[in-house]
Order: sequence, then C-alpha cells, then structure tokens
Amino acid sequence: MLVHPSSMDLSRRTSRYLSARLHARSGEIEARWRRLPAGRQALLALAHLRCGAGSVHDLIAARTHGIVDALATGELKCWADKAYQGADHPIRVPFRGRRLKRWQRRHNSTHAKIRCLGEQAMATLKGWRLLRRLRCSITRITAIVQAVLVLHHAST
Repeated sequence: MLVHPSSMDLSRRTSRYLSARLHARSGEIEARWRRLPAGRQALLALAHLRCGAGSVHDLIAARTHGIVDALATGELKCWADKAYQGADHPIRVPFRGRRLKRWQRRHNSTHAKIRCLGEQAMATLKGWRLLRRLRCSITRITAIVQAVLVLHHAST
C-alpha cells in the first residue's frame, strides 16, 4: 500500500507564535467567544495558507504530488477505488455500472479482495488513534504508518 504524507510539517515554535498572536488579537478586539481555541485557529490558518481550501479530488491530488508518475516509473501496481477512474495504467480501478458481464463482476470481486487488505489495515490504524498524538516530522509519520501496516499484514 502506498502511503503519502498528508499532514503539515510544522514546528512548535511557529504554532506557539501564531497562537499567541491570535490570542492577543482576540483580546484586543474583545472577541472572547470563539468556537476554536487559538492553537486550533493557528493550525487552520497555516493549513489554508499553505494548501488553499483543501478540497481537491483524490486523483488530482495524486497527480499533483507525483504519485501517479512515481507508480508508472517504478512499474508498481496500485488498486484504487472508483474515484480514480481515468488514472491510466499504473492505477487499477473496478468497473462501473449495474449491468456488468460475468468477467467484469469477477474482476471487481478480485479487486475488492485485494483492496480490503489495505482498507482493514487503515481502519485498524484509525481505531488506534495513533496519528492524533504524534508530534514529529511528516517523513517519520509516513515511516511509522508503513511499519504499522507491515505488522498488521504479518499478524493477519
């Protein structure tokens, strides 16, 4: 399974600085009632400034970050969901539609069996809530996720 970094590499110093500035500003304008605390506001502001709104389709994000090209040059196979329709050779997707031929249904069944391994591992990872408490670099988080996935597949 291909895992790519999806969080921001942000120093605590930057986060604390912006949080303090936001807290001071809210005191100046006497805005005591905010739904988010200053630290969360800082993270949201930095994420928006760095990445924009963040509402990008999965396939566009994969192409933008070079994942599709990396799969093609590395000659790696990737099994994705129907959202990746049109991603070409390296990414394999199931057939769409209600009236599929027998071989297409068989292909979709095999495709689902392969994808379920990664889906189960990611669901287990989310259940552990491991990534919510990590405070390290994005590259280290990616390595940790890959190690957890390998251990999950070895144990099942």
